Amino acid sequence: MKIFSESFIFNLLTNSINNAVSEQGLMSLRLRLEKIVPDLTRQYSNFNVDSRYLKVKVRSQHAFQISLVERVITRLTNPVIVDIGDSSGTHLNYLKALHSADNDIKCLSVNIDECAVKKIRNCGLDAVLARAEDLDNYNVNPDIILCFETLEHLSDPCRFLFNLSSKTKAKYLLVTVPYLKESRVGLGHIRFPKDRIVNAENTHIFELDPDDWKLLLSHAGWEVEFEQVYFQYPKRNILRLLKKKWKDFDFEGFYGMILRRSNAWSSKYRDWEVTDKNAG
Repeated sequence: MKIFSESFIFNLLTNSINNAVSEQGLMSLRLRLEKIVPDLTRQYSNFNVDSRYLKVKVRSQHAFQISLVERVITRLTNPVIVDIGDSSGTHLNYLKALHSADNDIKCLSVNIDECAVKKIRNCGLDAVLARAEDLDNYNVNPDIILCFETLEHLSDPCRFLFNLSSKTKAKYLLVTVPYLKESRVGLGHIRFPKDRIVNAENTHIFELDPDDWKLLLSHAGWEVEFEQVYFQYPKRNILRLLKKKWKDFDFEGFYGMILRRSNAWSSKYRDWEVTDKNAG
């Protein structure tokens, strides 16, 4: 009976996503992405995307993320794109295929996970084994920085964002994070104690609402050009009743932003360069 119940729930959630994707105009792009990278099984290092539900969920999220990139990539000629927190090279392969005829896209992936870096290199892309916070230590001059489902995993997202703003010449920073109506600290393994080893890939630290993310980004040297929420349930369908289920089980959706550098607020903060010695 329990197996039947779980199967029923996951079928409902899968149908919810499919209806939401169609309603939000992302289905055509999702189908194109599926043809480019048919197999997402090893998308992540800590679990396999091996069920119908996971395949639909992950691919739909990718469609939302790539739709953000599509808004800016055509403004640039032969752009350099850096994907921070990239787990498999999938997004960069999408973009290279979508724009192979009109743009010579140069790509670099950054991840602290050795398995992820190996996967990315094995599919023919360049990757560096590094902490996201240390990207400025590398001689990289990106036009577009992708930061998809990464900020919530960082111990110091503020310093990271300021480094990207002040130490790179990126024209655009594209961010997606879980969508919440009220900010909270994640750290679920402590909130609901589980005796297990955790790492950056499987642990959320800060889960902020859109207003708080925008405050932090403004403080760290960025301004929002475009923002959008992708919901995992439809608004004009009986499956909208799953809103609370999504909120309890996962997230209602994901919040995406296209950002440009701006020091309007970061320049007013005087202690970006305080050393540990001075701080003590």
